[in-house]
Amino acid sequence: MARIFRGVLWLALAAVLLLAGVALALHGWVGSDDFRQRVQQEASAALGLPVRVGGIDVALWPLPAVALSGIEVQSRPPLTLARLELRPGWAALLQGRLEVATLVLREVVLPQQAIDAILLSLQKKMQSALVSPGLQPKMALNLQPASAAAAGDETAVDRWLPRRALLQDVSWVSLKGSRTTVDAGMRLGADSLPEEASLKVTQGHLRGLNGSLRREEAGQWALRVEVGGGTVAGRLGMQRAPSAQGGQALVLQGQLETRGVEVSALTAPNRPLSGRLEASTTLKAAAATTAGLVDALQTQTRFTVKDAVLNGMDLVKAVQTVGLSRGGQTRLDTLAGQVQSQGRAAQLNNLVASSGALSATGNVAVSASQALSGRVSVSLGNTVGVPLVVGGTLAAPEVTLTRGALLGAALGTVVMPGVGTGAGMELGDRLGQGLGKLFGK
Repeated sequence: MARIFRGVLWLALAAVLLLAGVALALHGWVGSDDFRQRVQQEASAALGLPVRVGGIDVALWPLPAVALSGIEVQSRPPLTLARLELRPGWAALLQGRLEVATLVLREVVLPQQAIDAILLSLQKKMQSALVSPGLQPKMALNLQPASAAAAGDETAVDRWLPRRALLQDVSWVSLKGSRTTVDAGMRLGADSLPEEASLKVTQGHLRGLNGSLRREEAGQWALRVEVGGGTVAGRLGMQRAPSAQGGQALVLQGQLETRGVEVSALTAPNRPLSGRLEASTTLKAAAATTAGLVDALQTQTRFTVKDAVLNGMDLVKAVQTVGLSRGGQTRLDTLAGQVQSQGRAAQLNNLVASSGALSATGNVAVSASQALSGRVSVSLGNTVGVPLVVGGTLAAPEVTLTRGALLGAALGTVVMPGVGTGAGMELGDRLGQGLGKLFGK
């Protein structure tokens, strides 16, 4: 028995020494300057932009991994990664297949300009490959789930898509220079869709947001987001379906409930409105890729804002002065309405607001560039509704009387000073709209 134990011990020791020798040899080869230069050349050729890699090594703790440090894609501005770790799937590796089990990114800066430059370069390379005669594609991309690998039909995308991803201190810089930094994690299932995911915003827009996504059943996920002192929670469904153009499309649907969220936390740094938001939202989108779902997203929301304050716009002053309103605030007891969105543009319909003697109704559109356009009718006490045009932007909204209302106010004041002003504004606005329609304006 003792002899057998000693034999097993010597075999184990020999295996450890062998693995250590292999690790040291691999570390020396991977860490060589020749290997680093080769990786730089391959990465530069793949992206179509110069790529610099500061160093490459083999990390043995806490799990074996290949780590690249000091990565810089030399776009303008550059895209940088302090550290990138790739941990292989050992079960697949023992079967002679290379799979990425875990991807770790640390201290990453992703300027939107750099992302656009990389995407443009990749698009040019793809177009060049398509028009080059005799050039055969090396890889076919499709939406087939990774579970097909068991049947021997696994795609290259599924093989290289990490089963687990960890992001630490990853920053996105917008075209205007604002920075949003997040920590995130995700684990994929056999079908290459998330089993669970988490996100925490540590800097910038939506700072303090904590979100989680968890698969409940096939094609169904539970979403919960803590933001602005409240929650957004509900269920999302995503499945593949035939598209109208042929092939497969991703179809996203969902129902979300918002409870007690501070509105200004969602729109920072702009704060056109503050108050506690209660809302019910349905959403849907269909696109060929997950990236395309953002632009294809359509939502419908019914909302109420409690203790609302409209910043940058004083509706009472606008009515009293019968003129331009810039700056100020409007406090509201109630604010309710509906929102319809398409991509990054939104339409606010059936707006109803009241506060003491003030009441207002209207419709306002928000463009993708955050420009405002619309009309509201404001009543103060017993005055007839004063028609106002909403303009400006979310950051600097403004309201003015319509041209027809201005003329009507002047005529009403002349005919019946004081009393006739409001009635004249309403009549003048209606006449203005009628003439506009008559002349096609």
